[in-house]
Amino acid sequence: MSFGAVLVVVGGFLLGGAWSIWRADHDTKGRTGPQVLFAVVLLVAALLATASGILRLI
Repeated sequence: MSFGAVLVVVGGFLLGGAWSIWRADHDTKGRTGPQVLFAVVLLVAALLATASGILRLI
């Protein structure tokens, strides 16, 4: 398996983690600030890993 494919898979896991954190909100408080920040950081990391993996495969 090439390194580009590994990066795409890691990007998928990070995207799933961002989605999981985004959906995990409290019943009364909603999403907290750190929760939103962590989800955004994971989303950016997922996009960067996926994009770099695709570019390595080309």
